[in-house]
Amino acid sequence: MEVNEHHFYVLVCRDGSYYAGYTNNLERRIKLHNEGKGAKYTRGRGPVRLIFSKSFPSKSEALKVEYHFKRWSRKKKDEFLLIETGGLYAAAKEL
Repeated sequence: MEVNEHHFYVLVCRDGSYYAGYTNNLERRIKLHNEGKGAKYTRGRGPVRLIFSKSFPSKSEALKVEYHFKRWSRKKKDEFLLIETGGLYAAAKEL
């Protein structure tokens, strides 16, 4: 992975919630989340699983996508992930 890559990513936490973030080293960042050294939000919600990521040519572009994603409703996030992953990730409904 090149250092100049900028990633927007979405994780699903153990409790089913989403965490969206930015990084320039995706593999390292997910490892930190799972070690409890990532974002405060993901501590105690691990293990986390990567369900979506997209690379951008600039940090600014990746951060803009992250900002918008975080403002969406859960329903809109689910719809986005369903479309972007081609149906590979669909939020599991609790029975």
